[in-house]
Order: sequence, then C-alpha cells, then structure tokens
Amino acid sequence: MKKSVPLMIGLRYTRAKKDNHFISFISLVSMLGIALGIVVLITVMSVMNGFESELRERILGMVPHIVIGERGDGFSDWQSLEKKVLQHPDVEAAAPFIDAQAMFRNRGYTKYGLLQGILPNKEAEVSIVDDYMIAGELDSLKPGEYGIILGISMASSLGVSLGDKVTILLADGATVSPAGISPRYKRFTVVGIFEVKSELDGMLAMIHIKDAAALTRKGNKVSSLRVTTNNVLNAAYTAFELRDIVGDRYYVSDWNYTHGTLFKAVQMEKKMMFILLAFIIAVAAFNIVSTLVMVVTDKQSDIAILRTLGASPSTIMKIFVVQGSLNGIIGTIIGVIGGVALATNLADVVAFIEELWGVQVLPGDVYFIGFLPSVLKWSDVWNISVAALLMSTLATLYPAWKASKTKPAEALRYE
Repeated sequence: MKKSVPLMIGLRYTRAKKDNHFISFISLVSMLGIALGIVVLITVMSVMNGFESELRERILGMVPHIVIGERGDGFSDWQSLEKKVLQHPDVEAAAPFIDAQAMFRNRGYTKYGLLQGILPNKEAEVSIVDDYMIAGELDSLKPGEYGIILGISMASSLGVSLGDKVTILLADGATVSPAGISPRYKRFTVVGIFEVKSELDGMLAMIHIKDAAALTRKGNKVSSLRVTTNNVLNAAYTAFELRDIVGDRYYVSDWNYTHGTLFKAVQMEKKMMFILLAFIIAVAAFNIVSTLVMVVTDKQSDIAILRTLGASPSTIMKIFVVQGSLNGIIGTIIGVIGGVALATNLADVVAFIEELWGVQVLPGDVYFIGFLPSVLKWSDVWNISVAALLMSTLATLYPAWKASKTKPAEALRYE
C-alpha cells in the first residue's frame, strides 16, 4: 500500500489542475512538444534510412562488391578462379570484365569515362543495370557486332540515341609511328541506354567482353573478376577470407576502398541529425521543469500536510516524479504513434502535398531519385522513445527534490 501512495497522489495531482489553467497549459505544451519532437525525429531518421538504402541499391548495385584481379596485363583462367570463389558461402555470383579508361566522341562532342567489357548473361547476375535499362537491353551486346550501352548522362552529353555511332579512343595500345602516337579507336553502335541516377550515368559505358578484348589487345585475358556477395555490408570480411582461397597470385579489394567514405558520411549525418533533433525533445522536457516548479509552489500546503501525516521526503519526491513523468510518457506514446504513421505513409503524404500545392519536393532531374524514400527501423523508434523517456524523467528530478525539502512549519505558517 505504501508503494502505491506516490503513484496514487501523483496521478491525482495530474488531474487536479482546474484551479490553475496556466499550469495545465504549460503541461500540455511540454507534452505536445515531446510528441512533436519524436514525430520529427522518427520521420527524419526514416528518410535518412531511405536515402541510405537507395544509395546502397543504386551505387553498390553497379559497383563491384569485391574485385579479384592479377597485377599486370590480366589473366586468362578466370573460369577456374570463378569456381574457387563460388565455394564461399557468402558469394552469390561472379563475372569477368575488362576495363579501360577511354574517350568517347560523336560529332565534335567528347566525353571521358570508363569502358567495361562484360558478358551480358553474367553481368545480369552481378549488376542491377539490366533492371534500369530505359532503351534497348543488355542482351543486345553481341560479340563482333561492336554494340555499346551508355549511361543516360553520357548519351545526352554525346547527343546520341539508339542506333547512333560512337567512336571510342584508347590510349592503351596506341600505335607509335614517325608521325607520332596514334590512339586505338573503333566505332560502336549504341544498342542500349541505362539510368541508375548516380554518377555512373555520366561515366560508364559497356561493350561485349570479346569486343573489349579485341580493342585492348588482351586476347583471351580479362582484367578482373567481379564478385557479388549476399551481404554487401560484410564485403570487407568476405574479401579477407577470399584472399586465403585465391592465394597470393591475385589481389582482392572491396567496395569500401572506392565508396566507403560516402557511406561513412551518410552514417555520420544520421548520428548528427539524431543528436540535433533530440534537442527538440530536450527543450520540451525543460517545460516539465517549469511546470513542476509551479506545481510545487502551488502545492506547498499539501506537501506540508503530507509530511505531518508521516510522508517521508522520498515519498514526496516520488509523487512529483510520477506527475512529471506522466507528461513524458503520454507525449512519447503520442509521438511514437504519430511518427510511425507518418514515416510509413510519407510517400502518400508528400504526393498529396505536391498535388495540393503544385510543387515537386524532390525533382527527379536534380536528385538521384524523384521521390522521398522512407525506411522505418524499429531500433530507431526504440532508441528515440528511450531517449525521450529518459530526458523527461531527468527533468522531474530537481523540482521533485525541491518539493521533498519543503519544511511543514514554514509552509503552514500563514495557512
């Protein structure tokens, strides 16, 4: 019974505010402030998760998770290397490729970029390019026909579309003559255009691996073997294990060497956004302090009477901790419900706003996606809820401590 006294009186004080509407208003403001802060924080974290997911899908879907190669001019026994690599349980697929820096020209337009020679049937297993073809298809690359697939930005820069010709110039394998150095060049026909909405749209071109071998004079050799894993975030550990499998003859690198900085920056932004937006909840929690201070001042006589009836200072302190924490609990519940509802329906909400006001929140021609992505993670909801409840509880400690120090004789002197 004694344990329930602080809870009963604390809840009673929460309801007994009809004589002081200002205190009730401040309490409501603090409750709504906590709820609003949680809604904003859950929504922003979900959007950050969505952007990270889209980046991972679009960039790491095109960039090799792991690359295995041999220093020098390449290697020819890629089939045996592929068999070894596929024995690892985390490896999903592997495909050979030939890469080279090249210059692309058409009607006076020039573009520098990366040329990749691929096997179309295997490339579809290790890359998402086949899912993002906006013209033509990956299987249009036939050996000996010298077809080429370009990113949308590169095709636009060169002013070409399906069926147009593009001249590729390579510095590697250039011919040296008394007249000077002549780069190797070959005219290719555009048979496909892809768009993944990343920087690769403006710097990547693909041709058949046999055409690339002829152009680069590699014969039956390939530059490297591209490996796709079933857990891209664990690619570094998988690459470490593959080094033991393939031996010292080959080098093994993973995507962290080329794009790790980008995703580390996204993770840092998520942490900073969490910290900065958590201050919204902290400001709302400080309203609980002002509310309880006014309640303690208003309830001086009640506190004195409770003390004379035998209530200990800790009991008085618990009463006001209960009263103040209730605002945080209710605000957290409202905020979590509102935040989860908004985060899971954000695309529909944004679409409604765009239709209502005639604006576009994320123009597709400016950003790499034309919609606002949202991925709700319950771990974020849990962390936000715990942080809000903790700040709300901490905000009650000082006013509750001051209430416990009330002296009955002084409080009842003028009653």
